[in-house]
Amino acid sequence: MSIFAALDVYRDIDSRPAALNMAIDEALLETATQPTIRFYKWDHPALSFGYFGKFSDIEEHQSKRDLVRRWTGGGIVLHGEDLTYSIVIPASDSAFSESSTSIYEKVHHAVCGALSAKGHSAELASCSTLNAQHSTFNTQCFVNPVRADVLWNGRKIAGAAQRRTRGGLLQQGSIQGVELDADFGKSFAALLCDNCEEKTLSARILHRAREIADRKYATPTWLHRR
Repeated sequence: MSIFAALDVYRDIDSRPAALNMAIDEALLETATQPTIRFYKWDHPALSFGYFGKFSDIEEHQSKRDLVRRWTGGGIVLHGEDLTYSIVIPASDSAFSESSTSIYEKVHHAVCGALSAKGHSAELASCSTLNAQHSTFNTQCFVNPVRADVLWNGRKIAGAAQRRTRGGLLQQGSIQGVELDADFGKSFAALLCDNCEEKTLSARILHRAREIADRKYATPTWLHRR
């Protein structure tokens, strides 16, 4: 079942620094007039951690990875081999009125559907499956499945984090630890919406993203704020 009446799909094939990737997502949140999904890459191994995370938990990685604090919440996510995506829902869209939990679950249902179509038997984590695992807390996001994360053979392979503002909702997600076909993103987007339109990032969005990166994500103040 489609979540959106229309969806702009950005396949950002250019590999980018971590700070710029985060800034592009925020620029899309500022400017999108209808729901968007963006698939993107990292120019070298990166690590993102949630807005409320502590820099001390990730500083040991700074010699090996490009570090960035997300605007969304959640734990530590390693990037480079994953499929990373962001979804933006402007406040003007009817889907924005749904709860953040409902949106999270529906998006991950689409991930499961796309994986199942490729022969992977994936499922959403439920309270019962999480209780059975008796997991202990770890700052590594993919060690700690939460309700409605995507599991494959009992292991978390897809998670996400959100930020809701008066202007819209941003969900940033990662799929990793499972082999994906080149057209997986297309299948995923098609399950979110029957009316997808391919887009490229405009010069205006990229210019705005560079401003945001320079002011925010690329600064020591933002990285070390906690």
